[in-house]
Amino acid sequence: MKALAAVIVLSACTAHDPALQHQVDTIAAQVAEIQRQVGALQQQASAPPAVPPEVTRKLDTLQDEVAKLAKPTPGRRFEPDPKQLYAITADGYPAQGPATALVTMVMAFDYADPYSERNREVRAELRKKYGDDLRIVYRNFVVHPVVATVAAVGGCAAHRQHKFFEYDAIAWDKGFTARSFDHTDATASPCWTTAAGCPVTYGFARDAKLDLQRFKHDMPACAKVVEDDMAELQRVHVGATPTFFINGHSLIGAMPIDQFETAIDEALRAAHEAIIAHGANAATYYNDFVLAKGVREP
Repeated sequence: MKALAAVIVLSACTAHDPALQHQVDTIAAQVAEIQRQVGALQQQASAPPAVPPEVTRKLDTLQDEVAKLAKPTPGRRFEPDPKQLYAITADGYPAQGPATALVTMVMAFDYADPYSERNREVRAELRKKYGDDLRIVYRNFVVHPVVATVAAVGGCAAHRQHKFFEYDAIAWDKGFTARSFDHTDATASPCWTTAAGCPVTYGFARDAKLDLQRFKHDMPACAKVVEDDMAELQRVHVGATPTFFINGHSLIGAMPIDQFETAIDEALRAAHEAIIAHGANAATYYNDFVLAKGVREP
């Protein structure tokens, strides 16, 4: 456009010189042709690439299947009800904070889920703020089975050696961040039953200084633990990660820290009221007032 404007100005200044005017007209025509070609190229660059018909048909089929799966079934919820109190087992699982904490936050997570990873810093800040008033419990809920199953099984095996958090940090930093996973094929045997084994996850175990032979030995039993974890959480309609239960009340997603603080403060207030009004034992509050009163299968 700047070149064309210059040509117009030059044309106005040479209107009384036919030879020079002819040169200006020629240049203007050339500029106009170049602009036309540039416009055509820009249009081609912005146009989406052609998609083969067979790919389009497959996409349409997949979209139809997704729509069917997403269609709600009457009487069925696809996530926990935030108003409902749920009895989520916490004892026996990896935890940060004492079992006597007034607030227990159970986290359902997946080692290939970016939102579970994004929440790591929030959890660290919450532990600093609430100290011994907060216990964070970790439970597996695999939503990316091809890439996250083996890491989840490895986490259980690491917990049996009391080194879950050493393993957990490595699984996030060297697994998720580096996109390095042992894959699971539903049509094949799991890697921990094969001669080749699970090289990526075994590497996490070595880095965490675990007893590798014991780690390998525990993986088959841990695979059943992961299945049982998921079955229990599915019964209370967990369907995504991360899902949190803060003294039995659900909070879904990698929310800002202030939303966690609001929920934890409310749980603390309720716990203190129960201690004052009902003589609750602070050391067993979660078992007495959450597990005993919450539902396990709505």
